[in-house]
Amino acid sequence: MPYDKDILVEKAKEFAHEAHDFILQKRKYTGAPYWVHTDEVAAIVSTVTNDPEVIAAAHLHDVVEDVNIEPYTAQTIYDLFGSRVANLVIELTNRYTKENVPTMNRSIRKLREAERLAKISYDAQTIKYADIIANTSDISKSDPKFAPKYLSEKREILKVMTGGHPVLFGRASAQVFQKND
Repeated sequence: MPYDKDILVEKAKEFAHEAHDFILQKRKYTGAPYWVHTDEVAAIVSTVTNDPEVIAAAHLHDVVEDVNIEPYTAQTIYDLFGSRVANLVIELTNRYTKENVPTMNRSIRKLREAERLAKISYDAQTIKYADIIANTSDISKSDPKFAPKYLSEKREILKVMTGGHPVLFGRASAQVFQKND
């Protein structure tokens, strides 16, 4: 049964922390707990909406993609947080991973993922913009060799994924289009 909306965001945050800690996931460049990123994404989303289900999904956006073992599955998210939150998380889960499509090279996988992201909901796109904003800052500072490739991939996404919140779209676009390759 989903949580009361008043405590939904806090429970989603706790669940995301537990899930990423369960697999000992850390941020690549800083070694900080991975959930520092999911907290940042949720905070960015909170600047444009106070919808607790969207903010909860922002906290949970990487759980299925990165963890996806019992009890941290899409089904558990559905059971605990409801269908809307679960569906947003599922929309945000990368389908074109190396593990899912090992015969596709990175460029083709990223192109297919961009095409898929262009069709996701307004709320999911809004969360994805926040994810891009959070990641762009980290990668540009910490991995200047990889940053041009990453920024190029995000530019391709933002060329087609234009249906989310306009303020976050603008922030994400400013970051990926103004950074030097």
